[in-house]
Amino acid sequence: MAYAFTEAGFEAMTHMTDLQTGRAKLQNFAGVVACGGFSYGDTLGAGIGWARSITFNPVLAEQFKGFFDRTDTFGLGVCNGCQMFAELADIIPGAQAWPRFTTNQSERFEARLSMVEVLESPSLFFAGMAGARMPIAVAHGEGYANFKYRGNPAQTLGAMRFVDGHGKPSESYPANPNGSAGGLTAVTTPDGRFTAMMPHPERVFRNVQMSWTDLGATGGIEAQSPWMQLWRNARKWVG
Repeated sequence: MAYAFTEAGFEAMTHMTDLQTGRAKLQNFAGVVACGGFSYGDTLGAGIGWARSITFNPVLAEQFKGFFDRTDTFGLGVCNGCQMFAELADIIPGAQAWPRFTTNQSERFEARLSMVEVLESPSLFFAGMAGARMPIAVAHGEGYANFKYRGNPAQTLGAMRFVDGHGKPSESYPANPNGSAGGLTAVTTPDGRFTAMMPHPERVFRNVQMSWTDLGATGGIEAQSPWMQLWRNARKWVG
């Protein structure tokens, strides 16, 4: 993730421990990114534990709320980071309708390349990408968009969904690895500043990471894939 942001022109290498120890403060940053990667062993709602490390820390809770309330900031949550953002929805303006992400309907960890469609949405990350259908890496055990515990599907702004081989939204396994209704796998806020998604675009932002590449049409195996547009869009938005 840091590699992709750096390629787009950001300085990216601050960790949660830097915030927890006071070595860094959110007021000095334009963006917050909650990465995937088996937080808390990817079990028992891993993102919930991560979110609680913020909400149960008065200093961090105040910093994050202040960061989210600013109009010049953005945020991206991926996989465990998606869960974490969803648990912080109450303090993210416009995210109150987001679901909680819980155990896949297959009741298994799912890891593969899956096909998704980028939806029309205000997400700053997906600017100019609506309608694109591309393979993306998934690796999660708790990606089911569950509105039973929180959120409202009628008010949630979807930004990406799983589709089948015909390009239709899918709720069927394995095209949809977690079983979310309508294939929902990314959500965003009305102002587009904060987006949370289950799949991993950072794992496929180079052609060499894909399962197949048309060398003539895409500039070669070492070229950046269309997913790199997410980070370019973020850099353009910051200005």
